Amino acid sequence: MIREAWAARELLYFFAWRDIKIRYKQTLLGASWAILQPLIGMIVFTAVFVGVGGFETAGAPGPLFYGAALVPWTFFAGALTNAGNSLVTNSDLLTKVYFPRALLPAATVVAGLVDVAIATLLLAGLYAWYGVTPDAELLLWPVMLGALALLALGAGLFVSALNVMYRDVKYALPFAVQLLLYISPVIYAVESVPDAWQPVLQVNPLTGILSGCRAAAIPGMPVDWPAFGVSLGITAVVALLGARYFRAVERRFADVV
Repeated sequence: MIREAWAARELLYFFAWRDIKIRYKQTLLGASWAILQPLIGMIVFTAVFVGVGGFETAGAPGPLFYGAALVPWTFFAGALTNAGNSLVTNSDLLTKVYFPRALLPAATVVAGLVDVAIATLLLAGLYAWYGVTPDAELLLWPVMLGALALLALGAGLFVSALNVMYRDVKYALPFAVQLLLYISPVIYAVESVPDAWQPVLQVNPLTGILSGCRAAAIPGMPVDWPAFGVSLGITAVVALLGARYFRAVERRFADVV
Protein backbone atom coordinates (compact mmCIF):
# COMPACT_ATOMS: atom_id res chain seq x y z
CA MET A 1 0.00 0.00 0.00
CA ILE A 2 2.81 2.40 0.89
CA ARG A 3 4.63 1.61 -2.36
CA GLU A 4 1.47 2.23 -4.43
CA ALA A 5 0.72 5.46 -2.61
CA TRP A 6 4.28 6.73 -3.16
CA ALA A 7 4.12 5.90 -6.85
CA ALA A 8 0.86 7.86 -7.11
CA ARG A 9 2.01 10.76 -4.89
CA GLU A 10 1.15 13.35 -7.52
CA LEU A 11 -2.44 12.12 -7.43
CA LEU A 12 -2.34 12.40 -3.64
CA TYR A 13 -1.32 16.05 -3.93
CA PHE A 14 -4.13 16.62 -6.44
CA PHE A 15 -6.75 15.08 -4.14
CA ALA A 16 -5.45 17.07 -1.16
CA TRP A 17 -5.49 20.35 -3.10
CA ARG A 18 -8.99 19.56 -4.37
CA ASP A 19 -10.19 18.96 -0.78
CA ILE A 20 -8.73 22.28 0.34
CA LYS A 21 -10.40 24.20 -2.48
CA ILE A 22 -13.77 22.51 -1.95
CA ARG A 23 -13.63 23.12 1.80
CA TYR A 24 -13.38 26.90 1.45
CA LYS A 25 -15.23 27.38 -1.80
CA GLN A 26 -17.92 30.11 -1.58
CA THR A 27 -17.04 30.94 2.03
CA LEU A 28 -16.73 34.53 3.18
CA LEU A 29 -13.85 33.92 5.59
CA GLY A 30 -12.00 31.23 3.63
CA ALA A 31 -8.98 29.72 5.37
CA SER A 32 -9.66 31.93 8.42
CA TRP A 33 -12.02 29.17 9.58
CA ALA A 34 -8.92 27.10 10.37
CA ILE A 35 -8.15 29.64 13.11
CA LEU A 36 -11.72 30.50 14.09
CA GLN A 37 -12.71 26.94 15.02
CA PRO A 38 -10.10 26.42 17.76
CA LEU A 39 -10.35 30.12 18.73
CA ILE A 40 -14.09 29.87 19.47
CA GLY A 41 -13.57 26.62 21.37
CA MET A 42 -10.74 28.21 23.34
CA ILE A 43 -12.92 31.16 24.39
CA VAL A 44 -15.83 28.93 25.41
CA PHE A 45 -13.67 26.43 27.32
CA THR A 46 -11.80 29.19 29.15
CA ALA A 47 -15.02 30.94 30.14
CA VAL A 48 -16.84 27.78 31.24
CA PHE A 49 -14.15 25.55 32.72
CA VAL A 50 -11.78 28.16 34.12
CA GLY A 51 -14.09 31.10 34.77
CA VAL A 52 -17.03 29.07 36.11
CA GLY A 53 -15.69 25.61 36.88
CA GLY A 54 -12.36 26.71 38.33
CA PHE A 55 -10.35 24.11 36.41
CA GLU A 56 -6.57 24.19 36.85
CA THR A 57 -4.52 25.10 33.78
CA ALA A 58 -1.08 24.00 35.00
CA GLY A 59 -0.07 27.58 35.73
CA ALA A 60 -0.55 28.69 32.12
CA PRO A 61 -3.04 31.31 30.93
CA GLY A 62 -6.37 29.61 30.24
CA PRO A 63 -6.53 30.52 26.55
CA LEU A 64 -3.00 29.21 25.94
CA PHE A 65 -3.72 26.02 27.89
CA TYR A 66 -6.82 25.26 25.82
CA GLY A 67 -5.51 26.64 22.55
CA ALA A 68 -2.45 24.37 22.70
CA ALA A 69 -4.73 21.33 22.77
CA LEU A 70 -7.62 22.57 20.63
CA VAL A 71 -5.44 23.36 17.60
CA PRO A 72 -4.22 19.74 17.26
CA TRP A 73 -7.57 18.33 18.39
CA THR A 74 -9.44 20.27 15.70
CA PHE A 75 -7.02 18.88 13.14
CA PHE A 76 -7.47 15.30 14.35
CA ALA A 77 -11.27 15.49 14.60
CA GLY A 78 -11.57 17.00 11.12
CA ALA A 79 -9.06 14.59 9.56
CA LEU A 80 -10.74 11.53 11.08
CA THR A 81 -14.23 12.65 10.10
CA ASN A 82 -13.28 13.60 6.55
CA ALA A 83 -11.16 10.48 6.06
CA GLY A 84 -13.97 8.30 7.38
CA ASN A 85 -16.39 9.72 4.80
CA SER A 86 -13.90 10.07 1.94
CA LEU A 87 -14.69 6.84 0.09
CA VAL A 88 -18.46 7.24 0.25
CA THR A 89 -18.21 10.90 -0.77
CA ASN A 90 -16.11 9.92 -3.80
CA SER A 91 -18.11 6.83 -4.74
CA ASP A 92 -18.29 7.93 -8.38
CA LEU A 93 -14.51 7.75 -8.66
CA LEU A 94 -14.37 4.29 -7.11
CA THR A 95 -16.67 2.84 -9.75
CA LYS A 96 -15.13 4.51 -12.81
CA VAL A 97 -11.35 4.32 -12.62
CA TYR A 98 -8.70 2.43 -10.68
CA PHE A 99 -6.21 4.18 -8.43
CA PRO A 100 -4.87 3.36 -4.95
CA ARG A 101 -8.01 3.82 -2.85
CA ALA A 102 -6.00 4.73 0.22
CA LEU A 103 -5.17 8.04 -1.45
CA LEU A 104 -8.64 9.40 -0.68
CA PRO A 105 -8.47 9.16 3.14
CA ALA A 106 -4.76 10.05 3.03
CA ALA A 107 -5.52 13.22 1.05
CA THR A 108 -7.93 14.45 3.73
CA VAL A 109 -5.20 14.10 6.35
CA VAL A 110 -2.71 15.97 4.15
CA ALA A 111 -5.29 18.73 3.58
CA GLY A 112 -5.84 18.90 7.33
CA LEU A 113 -2.11 19.51 7.83
CA VAL A 114 -2.49 22.72 5.83
CA ASP A 115 -5.30 23.80 8.15
CA VAL A 116 -3.33 23.04 11.30
CA ALA A 117 -0.34 24.96 9.94
CA ILE A 118 -2.61 28.00 9.57
CA ALA A 119 -4.23 27.40 12.96
CA THR A 120 -0.80 27.37 14.62
CA LEU A 121 -0.79 31.14 14.04
CA LEU A 122 -3.32 31.25 16.90
CA LEU A 123 -0.56 30.18 19.27
CA ALA A 124 1.70 32.91 17.93
CA GLY A 125 -1.03 35.44 18.68
CA LEU A 126 -1.42 34.09 22.22
CA TYR A 127 2.32 34.32 22.83
CA ALA A 128 2.28 37.94 21.77
CA TRP A 129 -0.87 38.76 23.80
CA TYR A 130 0.44 37.26 27.05
CA GLY A 131 4.08 38.20 26.52
CA VAL A 132 5.12 34.56 26.62
CA THR A 133 8.38 33.42 25.04
CA PRO A 134 8.26 29.81 23.85
CA ASP A 135 11.15 27.56 24.80
CA ALA A 136 13.11 25.02 22.76
CA GLU A 137 10.43 22.36 23.27
CA LEU A 138 8.29 24.18 20.71
CA LEU A 139 10.47 22.41 18.14
CA LEU A 140 8.63 19.23 19.16
CA TRP A 141 5.32 20.68 17.91
CA PRO A 142 5.74 19.29 14.36
CA VAL A 143 6.78 15.92 15.81
CA MET A 144 3.60 15.71 17.88
CA LEU A 145 1.50 16.75 14.89
CA GLY A 146 3.20 14.08 12.79
CA ALA A 147 2.23 11.42 15.34
CA LEU A 148 -1.30 12.81 15.37
CA ALA A 149 -1.46 12.68 11.56
CA LEU A 150 -0.36 9.02 11.61
CA LEU A 151 -3.07 8.21 14.15
CA ALA A 152 -5.70 10.05 12.08
CA LEU A 153 -4.57 8.20 8.94
CA GLY A 154 -4.62 4.78 10.57
CA ALA A 155 -8.02 5.31 12.17
CA GLY A 156 -9.28 7.00 9.00
CA LEU A 157 -8.33 4.03 6.83
CA PHE A 158 -10.22 1.68 9.11
CA VAL A 159 -13.29 3.89 9.48
CA SER A 160 -13.48 4.73 5.77
CA ALA A 161 -13.40 1.06 4.80
CA LEU A 162 -15.93 0.22 7.49
CA ASN A 163 -18.15 3.06 6.27
CA VAL A 164 -18.31 1.55 2.79
CA MET A 165 -19.39 -1.80 4.20
CA TYR A 166 -21.77 -0.49 6.87
CA ARG A 167 -23.40 2.89 6.37
CA ASP A 168 -24.28 3.13 10.07
CA VAL A 169 -20.71 4.35 10.54
CA LYS A 170 -21.61 7.65 8.89
CA TYR A 171 -24.07 8.40 11.68
CA ALA A 172 -22.01 6.94 14.53
CA LEU A 173 -18.78 8.76 13.64
CA PRO A 174 -19.79 12.24 14.91
CA PHE A 175 -20.79 10.74 18.26
CA ALA A 176 -17.52 8.81 18.49
CA VAL A 177 -15.50 11.97 17.78
CA GLN A 178 -17.49 13.89 20.39
CA LEU A 179 -16.85 11.14 22.93
CA LEU A 180 -13.13 11.23 22.17
CA LEU A 181 -13.09 14.94 23.00
CA TYR A 182 -14.23 14.25 26.56
CA ILE A 183 -12.00 11.25 27.23
CA SER A 184 -8.89 13.00 25.86
CA PRO A 185 -6.86 15.68 27.68
CA VAL A 186 -8.32 18.68 25.88
CA ILE A 187 -10.58 20.09 28.58
CA TYR A 188 -8.40 18.95 31.46
CA ALA A 189 -4.76 18.21 32.21
CA VAL A 190 -3.71 14.58 32.61
CA GLU A 191 -2.27 15.37 36.03
CA SER A 192 -5.72 16.32 37.32
CA VAL A 193 -7.08 12.81 36.72
CA PRO A 194 -7.01 10.53 39.83
CA ASP A 195 -4.20 7.96 39.87
CA ALA A 196 -6.68 5.08 39.77
CA TRP A 197 -7.84 6.22 36.31
CA GLN A 198 -4.41 6.96 34.85
CA PRO A 199 -3.88 3.46 33.36
CA VAL A 200 -7.27 3.69 31.65
CA LEU A 201 -6.46 7.15 30.33
CA GLN A 202 -3.16 5.97 28.84
CA VAL A 203 -4.96 3.40 26.66
CA ASN A 204 -6.25 6.33 24.61
CA PRO A 205 -3.43 7.16 22.15
CA LEU A 206 -4.57 10.78 22.08
CA THR A 207 -3.54 11.15 25.72
CA GLY A 208 0.22 11.18 25.25
CA ILE A 209 0.09 12.99 21.91
CA LEU A 210 -2.20 15.85 22.93
CA SER A 211 -0.38 16.22 26.24
CA GLY A 212 2.84 16.37 24.23
CA CYS A 213 1.37 19.09 22.01
CA ARG A 214 0.41 21.08 25.08
CA ALA A 215 3.84 20.62 26.67
CA ALA A 216 5.57 21.65 23.44
CA ALA A 217 3.51 24.83 23.19
CA ILE A 218 3.55 25.94 26.85
CA PRO A 219 6.97 27.03 28.17
CA GLY A 220 8.10 25.17 31.27
CA MET A 221 5.66 22.29 30.91
CA PRO A 222 7.63 19.03 30.66
CA VAL A 223 6.85 16.40 28.05
CA ASP A 224 5.70 13.11 29.56
CA TRP A 225 7.91 10.92 27.40
CA PRO A 226 6.72 7.56 28.81
CA ALA A 227 3.09 8.52 28.08
CA PHE A 228 4.05 9.73 24.62
CA GLY A 229 5.93 6.49 23.99
CA VAL A 230 2.86 4.45 24.92
CA SER A 231 0.67 6.60 22.66
CA LEU A 232 3.16 6.28 19.80
CA GLY A 233 3.18 2.50 20.17
CA ILE A 234 -0.62 2.32 20.13
CA THR A 235 -0.67 4.70 17.16
CA ALA A 236 1.64 2.37 15.22
CA VAL A 237 -0.66 -0.56 15.98
CA VAL A 238 -3.74 1.44 14.92
CA ALA A 239 -2.01 2.47 11.68
CA LEU A 240 -0.96 -1.11 10.91
CA LEU A 241 -4.37 -2.64 11.66
CA GLY A 242 -6.19 0.13 9.81
CA ALA A 243 -4.03 -0.39 6.71
CA ARG A 244 -4.44 -4.18 6.84
CA TYR A 245 -8.23 -4.01 7.18
CA PHE A 246 -8.42 -1.44 4.37
CA ARG A 247 -6.32 -3.67 2.15
CA ALA A 248 -8.41 -6.73 2.98
CA VAL A 249 -11.73 -5.19 1.88
CA GLU A 250 -10.45 -2.79 -0.79
CA ARG A 251 -11.43 -5.02 -3.71
CA ARG A 252 -15.06 -4.97 -2.62
CA PHE A 253 -15.44 -1.19 -2.58
CA ALA A 254 -16.62 -0.77 -6.17
CA ASP A 255 -19.27 -3.47 -5.69
CA VAL A 256 -20.86 -2.14 -2.50
CA VAL A 257 -20.21 1.60 -2.50
